[in-house]
Amino acid sequence: MAQAEPNLDHDISWVLLPSHWAKIVVALISFLCFANSYDGDFVFDDSEAIINNKDLRAETPLGDLWHHDFWGSKLSSNTSHKSYRPLTVLTFRINYLFAGGFYPVGFHVINIILHCIISVLMVDVFSILLGGLQFTNKGRRLNLAPKTSLLAALLFAVHPVHTECVAGIVGRADLLCALFFLLSFLGYCKAFRENKEGHHFSVFWVLVSVLLGAVAMLCKEQGITILGLNAVFDALVINKLNVLEFIQKLIRKDKLLENAGLLRKGLLFRITLLMSGGASILYIRWRIMGTGPPAFTEVDNPASFADSLFVRAINYNYYYSLNAWLLLCPWWLCFDWSMGCIPLIKSVSDWRIIALAALWFCLIGLICQALCSEDSHKRRILTLGLGFLIIPFLPASNLFFRVGFVVAERVIYLPSIGYCILFTYGFTLLSKQAKKKKILAVAVLGILLINVMRCALRSSQWRSEEQLFRSALSVCPLNAKVHYNVGKNLADKGNQSAAIKYYREAVRLNPKYVHAMNNLGNILKERNELQEAEELLSLAVQIQPDFAAAWMNLGIVQNSLRRFEEAEQSYWTAIKHRRKYPDCYYNLGRLYADLNRHIDALNAWRNATVLKPEHSLAWNNMIILLDNTGNLAQAEAVGREALELIPNDHSLMFSLANVLGKSQKYKESEALFLKAIKANPNAASYHGNLAVLYHRWGNLDLAKKHYEVSLKLDPMAPGTKENYNLLRRKLEQLQKKGGA
Repeated sequence: MAQAEPNLDHDISWVLLPSHWAKIVVALISFLCFANSYDGDFVFDDSEAIINNKDLRAETPLGDLWHHDFWGSKLSSNTSHKSYRPLTVLTFRINYLFAGGFYPVGFHVINIILHCIISVLMVDVFSILLGGLQFTNKGRRLNLAPKTSLLAALLFAVHPVHTECVAGIVGRADLLCALFFLLSFLGYCKAFRENKEGHHFSVFWVLVSVLLGAVAMLCKEQGITILGLNAVFDALVINKLNVLEFIQKLIRKDKLLENAGLLRKGLLFRITLLMSGGASILYIRWRIMGTGPPAFTEVDNPASFADSLFVRAINYNYYYSLNAWLLLCPWWLCFDWSMGCIPLIKSVSDWRIIALAALWFCLIGLICQALCSEDSHKRRILTLGLGFLIIPFLPASNLFFRVGFVVAERVIYLPSIGYCILFTYGFTLLSKQAKKKKILAVAVLGILLINVMRCALRSSQWRSEEQLFRSALSVCPLNAKVHYNVGKNLADKGNQSAAIKYYREAVRLNPKYVHAMNNLGNILKERNELQEAEELLSLAVQIQPDFAAAWMNLGIVQNSLRRFEEAEQSYWTAIKHRRKYPDCYYNLGRLYADLNRHIDALNAWRNATVLKPEHSLAWNNMIILLDNTGNLAQAEAVGREALELIPNDHSLMFSLANVLGKSQKYKESEALFLKAIKANPNAASYHGNLAVLYHRWGNLDLAKKHYEVSLKLDPMAPGTKENYNLLRRKLEQLQKKGGA
């Protein structure tokens, strides 16, 4: 189909393997890099995208996936991030159904397998990008650069920046997008399989490529960029277009189409198909998603909120340089680069301007070589390398719309293809000039080995939230979110003293960090440091007036301070901002119970159970309040209703058993007490109240046994010791009567 290209493999000292062996090696090494992440936990964003995402559950209709964003929110919601990835969510749902629940192993294994498949496909992709597209007479594609394509595929497979995509389960979106992205490219190449002179092509495969691009976009937004790359590839490789000559002829208004042969080779027709397909896909996506912009805050992407165009432009370019540095030297990796991790550049005197200058110096140099070099092979490879580096990155560049991050390692999964092309081509040029080629090959091998070890280390850090969050402290010590997440992790493990330290640092770094204030206020509330807790929570709702959780927690603190009217007002404000808030209704019910407003308390708890039928505490409080006020029949009805909804809740069994015992339904009460004790055998009150039941019932020996168990578990249990002493005196009296 095409003239022979210069052989990149000729001058490099590198292993030559048959195609199938090359793919096996790439698959094994890519597996080795990330295998230790297979048994990791759900970490960071996995909680929201998977555990808390109702779209994964069988009861959610499949059709809802097409109207919800990646996190399970309605696309029409003001809080939606507009990340429309229904096919990725569908794979999560399949994982969940096959595993029978939220077991992370299956999710991780699929991610590792996907990366291995993508790395194997890279061998074919790089052989085309580096060696050109040629077929035999039988339509079999030739690999004209087996050594360099293997090297580039290995560089891609072992790049540490990919760890977030592979070891973090939400990275599935990037992996699936990359898979269909590559299949679209390979499908487009198949369109020229029967093309001998550049005249003929298969419309079918062009359309298949467009369809696969659409599938890639339904996995993640970047997928649509493959259509632009296919057009670039067509122009440079199939039509051998000289971009500089094309621009010059366009400026001079030459007879461009005839001279360039664009119509004859069908380039314009194919580009029209690609553009029409892309426009149709984007229109359908726009119709589904609506016109509302994503909801992001200043802490997510501070540069995009800067008033000065200069500040925005200079910081965007600095972010680009950081992404480039992560590709070149992926040593400092962090799960989150927002919230103060990268302070804004506000003047040209900031030394970080050097990074921008270095980036653009390199880019301009590469672009000049890609346009002006007399070597057509060099022009083609550099242009393709830059194309694959830049075009997939455009959706994350802030140029077309605001994105919700500063730097994100996951978004350079696809752009790293361009980096691998440029690195490999640079290696071939150095090998051409070097006298000791083996030393250069050993150096590259050393880079690969270091990257493998870095991947393994980084994968182990992604196995648990504690390791992941702590690993970020040295990389982004100014990131308030890092300190917040370390604190949250410590608080979840019960280490409140250490958690307070990290929450305070998060608030110090970002005085408007309302979530850190809320969590710190919660811990202080539990430690009875109510004054400071109230100050923090009041500040949080002042900064963010619609922060419902902070309003509720402020209400709890005010209730503890016995400022009941203020507490009630705070609870209702929380409900105003979050209408479906069962926990707030529960706490409102507790307030009303403390004020002896029993009807209001019951209504509040009933609202909580309507919104969240499995709200055990609300059910329990209803049963206990009705029991304490002598409404035994109503308490029994509520208890039975609750147990139908939550049949294995031992606290509900215990509360209903108490009611049934007072109603002299001893047998049924005994059965529930025993069931509750089986579920929670170390609850002293369960044994103590069962003993009271037996005492009333006249089963004194069993009563004695359970009193003793209760006292053994809790010697200070209120009332139990007195009841036990009464029983002992009664048994002694019975023994005396029997002896007489």
